[in-house]
Amino acid sequence: MFEPVPPSYWVALSAALFAAGAVGVLTRRSAILVFLSVELMLNAANLSLVAFANRWADAGAAVAMSGQTVVFVVLAIAAAEVAVGLGILVAIFRDRASTDVDVLSEVRS
Repeated sequence: MFEPVPPSYWVALSAALFAAGAVGVLTRRSAILVFLSVELMLNAANLSLVAFANRWADAGAAVAMSGQTVVFVVLAIAAAEVAVGLGILVAIFRDRASTDVDVLSEVRS
């Protein structure tokens, strides 16, 4: 009926998403948009892990499941990063009334 999508397409999509996230981290001035770009990069890595796990599913269930297990670990780390990072940003925003990265770089104490 339908042919499966080749893993190279998924990896190319993952590379494009990762590149878009990297450009967002390097060019954005708002800390919230930087966090969103980092999340985009983490999800791009997850996409490539799942694509490779799907490709290696013929090698055995343990190999395929290990790639998907790593995805869940990365999602948990990303959720913790967002929770802690947004908490810090809210605290800094209350003090400085800005989430500009250039202003945040002056916060050293």
